[in-house]
Amino acid sequence: MGNTRSKEEQMLIDENGERERGFDKQLFLSLKVHQTEGNVMPTDYSPYVTGSLPCLGSWNPSKAVALERQTTDMWELSFVIPADHDTLEFKYLLKPKHDKESYILEDGANRVLTGGRMDGDAPPIASFKLPITDPLEFPVTIKADPVSPFTLAASWRLHMENLQSHGSMVRGIPDVSISGVSATLPARKPTGSQALELDLEHYEIPTPASGRESGAQYVANAAEDPRGLQRSASVPVPVSENRNRMIKRLDSNVSRDRCVSIKDLVVLGGAELPLPTTTPTTPGESKTVGTDPFLPRFTEDHQGIYVDKGVGSSPRIFRVNTDVSLMDGDTHLDSDETEDMPEAAGAVAAAAVADRLLGPKERRQLAIVLVGLPARGKTFTAAKLTRYLRWLGHDTKHFNVGKYRRLKHGCSQTADFFRADNQEGVDARNEVAVLAMEDMLAWMAEGGQVGVFDATNSTNERRNLLIKLAEGKCKVIFLETICNDRSVIDHNIRLKIQQSPDYSDVSDYEVALQDFKTRLENYERVYEPVTEGSYIKMIDMVSGQGGQMQVSNISGYLPGRIVFFLVNTHITPRPILLTRHGESADNVRGRIGGDPVLSEAGEKYASKLSDFVEKRLKNERTASIWTSTLQRTVLTGRHIVGFPKVQWRALDEINAGVCDGMTYEEIKIDMPEEYAARKLDKLRYRYPRGESYLDVIQRLEPVIIELERQRSPVVVIAHQAILRALYAYFADKPLKEVPHIEMPLHTIIEIQMGVTGVQEKRYKLME
Repeated sequence: MGNTRSKEEQMLIDENGERERGFDKQLFLSLKVHQTEGNVMPTDYSPYVTGSLPCLGSWNPSKAVALERQTTDMWELSFVIPADHDTLEFKYLLKPKHDKESYILEDGANRVLTGGRMDGDAPPIASFKLPITDPLEFPVTIKADPVSPFTLAASWRLHMENLQSHGSMVRGIPDVSISGVSATLPARKPTGSQALELDLEHYEIPTPASGRESGAQYVANAAEDPRGLQRSASVPVPVSENRNRMIKRLDSNVSRDRCVSIKDLVVLGGAELPLPTTTPTTPGESKTVGTDPFLPRFTEDHQGIYVDKGVGSSPRIFRVNTDVSLMDGDTHLDSDETEDMPEAAGAVAAAAVADRLLGPKERRQLAIVLVGLPARGKTFTAAKLTRYLRWLGHDTKHFNVGKYRRLKHGCSQTADFFRADNQEGVDARNEVAVLAMEDMLAWMAEGGQVGVFDATNSTNERRNLLIKLAEGKCKVIFLETICNDRSVIDHNIRLKIQQSPDYSDVSDYEVALQDFKTRLENYERVYEPVTEGSYIKMIDMVSGQGGQMQVSNISGYLPGRIVFFLVNTHITPRPILLTRHGESADNVRGRIGGDPVLSEAGEKYASKLSDFVEKRLKNERTASIWTSTLQRTVLTGRHIVGFPKVQWRALDEINAGVCDGMTYEEIKIDMPEEYAARKLDKLRYRYPRGESYLDVIQRLEPVIIELERQRSPVVVIAHQAILRALYAYFADKPLKEVPHIEMPLHTIIEIQMGVTGVQEKRYKLME
């Protein structure tokens, strides 16, 4: 078996028309899977091939070999086999990306390759039966080309020559290195105590109690809790209620006037600080605490500008509104109050300052109103947008109408509740929509900036109702999510049934599936696309493989940032690995900043990290390694091979300015005012001639956008302050917590991004 070639096949001719004597020919075998417009690969599946020894390893699906994605529509596996190979039998299969056990084998008989030719009547289509969708059929191509050992050697030599570093150099190290190996920093294979002795799961450690849970969570549960609703098991079935009464009740409850307080002080020269409190000393007199003693005291009719050295001894200018009084004895600041200025620096603060000085080009309060059919990713988009805007420093909240409905009317509503001809159901749904809108507008009246209103809002009537409620209170931008990818929709339906409280009490999956499909049909019958007002349409953009975005009547800084963010987001599942560099010589000495080399422990971690990445990303050949331009991160990643490496100056450690190279004890002794100022407010404190955490967040925004845009795994090797800021984005941490987030050495934080949101794992490779 295997030596069945014809005489002509034995006489293979090379490219020059000359027969090679004395050397057996090889076959370069290429197996490809293609997706078409009508048959798109599900976003959570990847194609594999399984077959007979020795080429494909095993018929065991758990040991199947993955095809690598070469283009948006094609996956390929290529390898070399002897021209006189034994008969090779194989089949294609699909495997979920995050489930090692499940698989879907292609229908039909085994495919058989003999002597470089396919035997039998193997179809050019691989057909797969998925659980809840119609069968998927993908065109496949199988091609065997003769190739000589000399051609293989020449190809390999050319390949290695093309893997040279290119781009600019920093400290003799390239910005981008395709091979991942620098001539000045030779890679070495971890051995002995430097390698990982156990499987990866043995290094996994619990995430912090306040961190992300490792399991997938229903995203809507994290939205704002209703202000006035209490959960009740005996909530009666809703009765028809006049919409005008709802609007009238809203108008009576939401205050249009906002009292001006000391919070309306505007920082013109940098990020806002906790403002000074006033402590009465004698009746009619107040004393300003923590400011320049030579500044005049304010009286009730005082207005103007004064200078405050503030945190970091950098001069700041404050403008005081005409109706702000500092004489009031209780004008101290509550840290939980909402600030008029965004809690940010850089472009965000600059835009806010310009609005305050010159007048805003648009209304400061902004309502992003989601529109779309169920299972189109609205809540996922709303949660991600909320997280991004909060991280930038904008006061943002997510209001999910489905959460209001479940608290008001219970979780057991069937598809009939969502029929357009069920007036009782329509009124009940409008009621909870108005309640959510009422809460959002009340929060805005208290100082909130951006409200993300998450519901289907699928008819002109509903959207007109919301516009009427928001009139004179905030600007409304509709965000419509349109998805025609059947595989994405079916996947979202599965997640909805598995995670939504609506079906938590339904034990029969098929019953729940049929009910949700009926609900979806009820919405589809009356759905009206957005054509009115300001809107953003995201059309087939969720997979990150094309689609389009339409915008209408969008202007201003913040709406522009929102459009830019949304155009770069998608739901493709992929891990992002965050880790600090290995312990450096300055870590041992307790010095901040600098550009030191690794300590002995740091070198050991660099080797273990290489082994970890090789094992964790062994099937992810499109992954990349990101480091800063400082040598301690480059040295930590130098043993990792097989992945392109990118150096980002944006990932450099926080600039400690004149304190660079000092210990905190030295700063405390030599610069006690700076030490005290940093201790008072680590978020806003800016090192003299250096940076603050808010500055770091602003320069990291391009990194966040690129991480969102990436469809493959990324390993980020960076520094403590940098990783605190990045982690705060993924974990949706308040900005005030960023400087205090624990970011231990020699630990890997795996952030799993996908349609279910963000989950986290941690691995401790060494102490």
